[in-house]
Amino acid sequence: MLRILSAVPKLTVTALIILAIVNLLVGVILRYFVGAITDWLDVDPVPFTWVEEVGELSLAWLTLIGAAIGIRSRSHFALSVFVHRLPEAAQLWIHRFNHALITGFGLLAAWYGFKLCLLNHTLTTPGLEINLAWLYASSVVGGILIAVYGFAVMISPLPQDQPQH
Repeated sequence: MLRILSAVPKLTVTALIILAIVNLLVGVILRYFVGAITDWLDVDPVPFTWVEEVGELSLAWLTLIGAAIGIRSRSHFALSVFVHRLPEAAQLWIHRFNHALITGFGLLAAWYGFKLCLLNHTLTTPGLEINLAWLYASSVVGGILIAVYGFAVMISPLPQDQPQH
């Protein structure tokens, strides 16, 4: 069950990438091909303002969930100039401190995202009329995932591939 639950963010990001690619392709087709055809035929243009809204929503969710996945897989950028020369105990405490900061950032993003959801829950997007709380909910979900994954990495031992002296 835990393995299936941990796969949900990756499957969600995969679906969002596919959605963003298809949305971009549809936007290009509607803007350049269908727009040119409707101009040539002198008929009303096909509205495609929704393309930007779908792109914005998918990008927000993709970014925040993807950041959490990056933390979980320890694939975020790290600069080891000095820390690897310290004793293993000091490296562990720096590792914990860094991930405590990441956890705090995730909680802060989730808290402010929640406040934005409450503030904007009565507003909708102009094209699709989607509640704007869905846009800001991405920071709530992503922030919680960042906090959970950051905490999990914080309490875990140092990675073995890191040079230790």
